[in-house]
Amino acid sequence: MRILLVEDDEPLALALREGLARVGFATEVLGTAEEADAVLSCTQYDLVLLDIGLPRMSGLDLLRRLRERRNAVPILVLTARDGIPDRVAGLTSGADDYMAKPFHWQELVARCQALIRRSRSACSSVIQLGRLTLDIGRQEAQSGDQPLALTGREWDLLVQLMLGAPNVVAKDRLIDSLSRWDHEITPNAIEIYASRLRTKLQGAGVTLRTVRGMGYRLDADPDIESMPDLLP
Repeated sequence: MRILLVEDDEPLALALREGLARVGFATEVLGTAEEADAVLSCTQYDLVLLDIGLPRMSGLDLLRRLRERRNAVPILVLTARDGIPDRVAGLTSGADDYMAKPFHWQELVARCQALIRRSRSACSSVIQLGRLTLDIGRQEAQSGDQPLALTGREWDLLVQLMLGAPNVVAKDRLIDSLSRWDHEITPNAIEIYASRLRTKLQGAGVTLRTVRGMGYRLDADPDIESMPDLLP
């Protein structure tokens, strides 16, 4: 499970990332709302932990932007502002839950797990591109009616590319999403997994493209039967 933590207090952010790793959450840390806004426009997370008192753009402004874009990622607000008006402002701006600092570690973990569980049960787990179908809940991939045999890393890579399609998914984002707290994926490993995945996707009606200097993009192939006949 992947979490984006938006927190400008570096010691607190690092402590939270380390603690969340121990309970199985891969956590990326960003210090500004502007960075988080850019990342959330192209990367899928299971949960966002959001501080309100951020420099320049506030956490509430980021929250409103995400909801205006219909980004439904679960958001748990973490803030020192514990007044009733502050809670109301956070919840009415689109937050799913609210915790005041300081908080109890066990309660934070429980709330994270509850929000992710609630979000997953509310969303369809099936996505499709070309003749390729992914059932994320069952962790199954099919090309037409034929199952695809994928390794765990290939599956993780394909999920990120499908969720990001038709946009480019940056290589460093793929490294973050495929890395585990105890094992970091290298850029060379991403290239190897992409090459293997490209071979397995032949005939699935999609093309895995390398965008040099940026990352990878998954495109649906044009429907050959619907293309005009260009011959005289």
